Formats: sequence, structure tokens, C-alpha cells
Amino acid sequence: MSTIVTPTDEPPPPNRCPHGIVSPPRAGACCFAEMEWLDAPQRDARGVYQDRRCPRCGFTVRVILDEIPDTTLVNSLREESAHSFVRKVPE
Repeated sequence: MSTIVTPTDEPPPPNRCPHGIVSPPRAGACCFAEMEWLDAPQRDARGVYQDRRCPRCGFTVRVILDEIPDTTLVNSLREESAHSFVRKVPE
């Protein structure tokens, strides 16, 4: 999954949203109470996600809202599990 977030230790991280975000590599104490949603939910090949950013320190994290299942993989796993629990009972 590609991202526009670049982690760096240089303070203060500039906000170049939606083209690029520079984020500190670790969350600060302020992040847990003050995180804000950056933009509308976005969709890529693997799922639906949205970015959250702390306005005080600039820490940014991608939140996965919903995963899009791989239908080919799901079907093959379903078929495998259907056959793996079948056993022949001796007569």
C-alpha cells in the first residue's frame, strides 16, 4: 500500500496534504487525545483507509477502515477446508 506519509525526526513536520505529509516516527503523549481525520476515506486494491494526524506534533497514522477480500484466495481456502474435514469411515 503506497503512502504519502514520510517519517522524519526533523521538527516541526510540515503539512503538505494531500500531496505529502512529513510525520515524526513515533507518537507523542498528545496524540492519543487530539488525533484528527485528515481527509475522506480512500480506497485502493487492498482496502478502505483514512489518515489521522495530531495537530500538535504532526504524527500521522493510516487507519484501515475495511479490508477488501481477495475473492480468489477466499474461494480456494473455502474449497480446501471443505475437503480437509471429510474422512472415510471404515465399513
